[in-house]
Amino acid sequence: MTVSELEKYFNAFLNPENFEADPSMNGLQIQNSDPESKQIKKIAFAVDACEETARRAAELNCDALFVHHGLFWGHSEKITGSVYKRISTFIKNDLALFAYHAPLDANNPYGNNYGLASRIGLQNTEVFGYWRGMPMGVKGILPVPMTINDLAEKTLRDGKKPNTILPFGKEKISTVGIISGGGSEDVETAVAEELDCFITGEFAHEQFHYAKENKINVIGGGHYETETVGVSLVMKKVADDLGIETVFIESETGL
Repeated sequence: MTVSELEKYFNAFLNPENFEADPSMNGLQIQNSDPESKQIKKIAFAVDACEETARRAAELNCDALFVHHGLFWGHSEKITGSVYKRISTFIKNDLALFAYHAPLDANNPYGNNYGLASRIGLQNTEVFGYWRGMPMGVKGILPVPMTINDLAEKTLRDGKKPNTILPFGKEKISTVGIISGGGSEDVETAVAEELDCFITGEFAHEQFHYAKENKINVIGGGHYETETVGVSLVMKKVADDLGIETVFIESETGL
């Protein structure tokens, strides 16, 4: 499969055309030297496109890198300093870059939010939360009510600890809203919809007292950690569908 064919494959189920308000330039961000003929034999997956993930993908003899956070965010930048280091690492190693931001947050079933919902067993799921008018998150009902600590443990990968646990609401949680990454402000939506718990990545200082005053439980699983979900699900889909060798590059930020 070539880079051009791979872009069509990703676009077919991630549907970037439905997320035109996203400034993230979803899709193929950097091609390789021969996008119509060179065969892609190995693909790396990571949360972020940066010098480190590009370099490590090249060292692993990958032909492409698939990420959630790409290099371009709707405006031009000078190709100097850190921007040069990142872009040059891709070009020098003939490494293609695919990036899907909002499409990978919202996708059902391969996105961050629906992936987290599936992980905790959420049922009767519905759209929850919007970003720039685009549906992003998911809400639903747990099959069995659970404590915030049990829910936090189930939300993250084995051995991972959430950055934030705020037990401000009911002792037993039944209804949950999820917005991965930097979705802190959507706690207000969770309160308005009378949910028992709000799960996000980073939970900001300015929302702390709002959550406390409105008696809602909050789990901040980490921006990075909650967004390993989508890339991991897409990686498995690629391996199953295409038989192409895949590898996940862990590059934690601690945030």
